[in-house]
Amino acid sequence: MSYSAYIANIKNLRKHENADRLLIGEVFGNSVIVSLNTNENELGVYFPVDGKIGIEYAEKNNLLRKKDANGKQVGGFLDAEKRNIKAIKLRGEKSDGLFLPLSSLEDFTDISKLNEGDAITILNGILICEKYTPRVRIKKTVIKELKKKSKSFTFPYFYEHKDTDQLMYNLINFQEGDICYITLKVHGTSQRTAYTLKENVKKRNKLLTLLGLKDKITKSWEYISGTRRVVLDNYDGGFYGSDEFRKKWHDYFSDKLKKGETVFYEIAGYIKDNTLIMGECDNKKTNDPEFISQYGETTKFTYGCEENQNRIFVYRMTMSNEDGDIVEYPTELVSRRCEEMAVEFVPVFDKFIFTTEEDLLERIERYADGIDPIGRNHIREGIIIRIDNARHFRAYKHKNFNFKVIEGIIKDTAETPDIEEAQEII
Repeated sequence: MSYSAYIANIKNLRKHENADRLLIGEVFGNSVIVSLNTNENELGVYFPVDGKIGIEYAEKNNLLRKKDANGKQVGGFLDAEKRNIKAIKLRGEKSDGLFLPLSSLEDFTDISKLNEGDAITILNGILICEKYTPRVRIKKTVIKELKKKSKSFTFPYFYEHKDTDQLMYNLINFQEGDICYITLKVHGTSQRTAYTLKENVKKRNKLLTLLGLKDKITKSWEYISGTRRVVLDNYDGGFYGSDEFRKKWHDYFSDKLKKGETVFYEIAGYIKDNTLIMGECDNKKTNDPEFISQYGETTKFTYGCEENQNRIFVYRMTMSNEDGDIVEYPTELVSRRCEEMAVEFVPVFDKFIFTTEEDLLERIERYADGIDPIGRNHIREGIIIRIDNARHFRAYKHKNFNFKVIEGIIKDTAETPDIEEAQEII
């Protein structure tokens, strides 16, 4: 879940219809609101949403909100503590990120050496930006759960979930002839289950170790589950207070996987009772009457579940042998295995052969936004585009603008970050 700013050109500048001193341009296909002195194809630095600006960079460029001696608002628009970039609507126009002139970096580096496409986080030891995670208190018991590792056994071939990079910064990775799938991005919590080798380690005593005898290792095939980063050797406690809802799906797969198979999936709906897995949003805070009219006053990511229920959506499967070699299952095989195991595969919107970037962007525009096709009562998060003929897992995510808006609201009001972000903190 890394975050970077990018050196990029701004294109397609036009006047803001409701603000005389503002322009609207496009960077990586995203609309951004900029000042009047911005020029077409100007090279600058683009900060995507969900980032946090470094304090020195923010102060040097007068980006922080503050008041003068008379209490009048002066300075920039960023909260002095959070300094986070959010998707917003300003007088009816979308702003999906922050674009600043290249000169904003001149106190931190030789800007003549910066080129289009460069990704930046730290320049000459100064933090320019980082991933934004709400500053909330994480219980010590949760930290212990996220850090826990078993000392007596390991699962060497139980591989972690791979982070999915942003599509718009990786268009260059698509080649003519690639077999591509567009699937729904589900807003849930990640889990993985495998039927894999477990290594049990029996420690030798000090005398035997001195005599050159190594620890005794025995191997057995067993089922194991985990979150994105953590192996779950028990289901007590956990990030959500109880991991029983995870155990249910571990148990479900415990007679269905073949030796070496790992299944990756999202759990969506409720943890228990009326507690949702993912945070809900007060839609009134969007200040968007059209959005409220379509989706109601509250967004709840139920995915068609009643209270105390959840469901899973499989999006990836692999096969690992005893040497740790991984074979990636193609999409059609994953779908077939899901049918055999009677579990849901993520909804597939499109299958196509990549021809041009323009064609890909048209397909993204067609499927990324709108009502979630599963829950029907909330907006979809976005889509995943997978290159199916790649040797290794290669997939990219694209969230729609309205989801980014409510995601920003949820983060600003959340009592705790979601589990993936908590694991990044730890």
